[in-house]
Amino acid sequence: KLISMASLATQICTHIASIFSTPTHPYPPPLDLLVSELTTTASHDGRVFLYGVGREGLMLKALCMRLAHLGLSAHFVFDMTTPPITNSDLLIASAGPGGFSTVDAICSVARSYGGRVLLLTAQPETGSCVKHASVVAYVPAQTMADDKDDGEVKSRPLLPMGSVYEGALFVLFEMVVFKLGEILGESSEAVRSRHTNLE
Repeated sequence: KLISMASLATQICTHIASIFSTPTHPYPPPLDLLVSELTTTASHDGRVFLYGVGREGLMLKALCMRLAHLGLSAHFVFDMTTPPITNSDLLIASAGPGGFSTVDAICSVARSYGGRVLLLTAQPETGSCVKHASVVAYVPAQTMADDKDDGEVKSRPLLPMGSVYEGALFVLFEMVVFKLGEILGESSEAVRSRHTNLE
């Protein structure tokens, strides 16, 4: 049966939007937490570092770009120009399924140098990365960790593997940029003026 493009888009957007009506208690709402941590870091002239793997990493690269457009000193870990992290800085890392060896290692190093670590995850109770986090942003979405039903892969879903989590990150980050821009008093013109012209 053919499904229209508009119908598919509606189903996907509705599914992702439903993530943000799921309670996150005892963890604070991820939007509030991210905006608060970024506002505090900016007020202390701290830098923001971001890290994630795979498609999660792509979402964090998008956020890194927008934070730079807002005037923050933002750096994606492993970029050639990434400076050292210090105790006035914030690392935002993502481990949707709870842990990745590289994310664990980066978070541990950041903490050892006094950096604050905000961990985004869908598995805050069982993940290996949580032990390195200063604060946890719980995004209650499906990831690769729960894409199976009783050991069997589910029938072909519209949003497979970690797509729900990754889509939720994109939407969450757009909300963060909107709210943060308001708090920092950044006009559309100021944001646009920081966009690269080497393209």
